[in-house]
Amino acid sequence: MAKPLPASIDDTLELLARADYVAERSLATAVFLSLKMGRPLFLEGEAGVGKTEIAKVLAHALGRRLVRLQCYEGLDVSSAVYEWNYSRQMIEIRLAEAEGVGTDEASGRRRERIAQDIFSEKFLIRRPLLQALEADVMGPPVLLIDELDRTDEPFEAYLLEVLSDFQVTIPELGTIRAKEPPVVVITSNRTREIHDAIKRRCFYHWV
Repeated sequence: MAKPLPASIDDTLELLARADYVAERSLATAVFLSLKMGRPLFLEGEAGVGKTEIAKVLAHALGRRLVRLQCYEGLDVSSAVYEWNYSRQMIEIRLAEAEGVGTDEASGRRRERIAQDIFSEKFLIRRPLLQALEADVMGPPVLLIDELDRTDEPFEAYLLEVLSDFQVTIPELGTIRAKEPPVVVITSNRTREIHDAIKRRCFYHWV
């Protein structure tokens, strides 16, 4: 069951401490403001200083599901957001062909139904960004976008669009929008500079 958000910076310090995470007041302030304002938390710093752990602690302390997107060079929409289950789609098409599809009007309607069916949600593979936008009985999940600096700039630009409105558009299904924005934690080891536009969307803290 989801737990209430901390009501103050002191409450945030206590919440982190209960999970054995010792945080400076400046970090607790950034976490509190991120939760209070519903904006992503951007944590930058050297590897191994506890950036990723913040997301895990928040998910545990708030009783939320943790959704993790591990970034890497070449990460694209099919790995981060969604892709179609092509093998299942092909099986569906082969089954339809085996049953026989003629040229009469009824067969034409059947072909249209098959075309619509193979691009329905049951053939959709949900990746982390899409999972984080969907409703959850435990409340909005904690979305960890880990090591954003490992990705390419085109993905960074796409992520900026997602974080702007917390929605994604799937051409075959339409726009999927979060009823409640997830708690977002973005980390970077600063192997390259992240565009300022991303940082402006977030509460930034150097760890």
